Amino acid sequence: MPSRLPFALFALCALSSTARAQSARLLVTNEDSGDVSVIDLGTDQVIASVSVGKRPRGIRLSPDGKLALVALSGSPKGGPGTDEMKLPPPDRTADGVGVLDLKTLRLQKVLKSGQDPESFDLARDGKLLYVSNEETAETSVVDLRSGKVTKKIKVGGEPEGVTLRPDGKVLYVTSEVENKVFAIDVQKRKVLNAIEVGARPRSVVFTPDGKTAFVTCELGGQLSVVDGQTHQARGRIAIEAPGARPMGAVLSPDAKVLYVSNGRGSTVSIVDVAAEKVTGTIAKVGVRPWGIAVSLDGKRLYTANGPSNDVSVIDLATKAVTKQIKVGQSPWGLALQRPAQ
Repeated sequence: MPSRLPFALFALCALSSTARAQSARLLVTNEDSGDVSVIDLGTDQVIASVSVGKRPRGIRLSPDGKLALVALSGSPKGGPGTDEMKLPPPDRTADGVGVLDLKTLRLQKVLKSGQDPESFDLARDGKLLYVSNEETAETSVVDLRSGKVTKKIKVGGEPEGVTLRPDGKVLYVTSEVENKVFAIDVQKRKVLNAIEVGARPRSVVFTPDGKTAFVTCELGGQLSVVDGQTHQARGRIAIEAPGARPMGAVLSPDAKVLYVSNGRGSTVSIVDVAAEKVTGTIAKVGVRPWGIAVSLDGKRLYTANGPSNDVSVIDLATKAVTKQIKVGQSPWGLALQRPAQ
């Protein structure tokens, strides 16, 4: 019996190690420290920090899950109320989209993607990238193979959120200045409509069937509801939590619930997708939550809290924060990486 104990312990350790290796990971862009934190969601620990460049913000994974793409900007950090005349000059050489290999956790290259990229989305086949260029009021189309901008499409001032409809045929881009969402025909590369929404729209989430888009409107304190086929606004959902400034949004895995981070309100709103109404609020999730993600099993929610340099882990059964994980400086965007197969 004693001789079997070491083998049993070895097997247990090997099993534990394998489980850790196969855990999902959360990738966090840290705008002020210029890096991406990698969190092992099996242990809720930061396992790596990867330098990527200046002001990393938007982040998405390639369709095969092997790469993370990160929007980088050489423009000085501003924001509402900032006197831009007092800001230092931009570093245009820092603009681009960084390509991070998720196996080696190394930055492979930086693609040119237009001036001051903030957010983006990927074509479903992984061949094209659609990027919001905040300072030039454009959406750049980037060929990932050649690494070149192939088209620039004029949109409204200070474009931010970029989301493809699930069928990949239409792109929605928010304009913070004009309070509009620009619907773009991807094949023809032209604007179909400029949709009036609430004040300072930030991000867009489509339902899986592409029939409805929800747009977070920071200064409007609402979600604008848009018909994803006719590209017309058809309603609004008031976010009435105290101080709420809707920022990021993510659907539950079954697409029945939309979770909305409320920025300076320090809350997350829970929205019933079918009923299109707020059904609850998670209070005190963190300091100015922006980026938001949900676990693969739908049991946990994560928010990036910029001023406190951490990511909150929220148990959706109890609606309580169970942990706050320290990351880099000013965490902004979140992306969930599935476990290795």
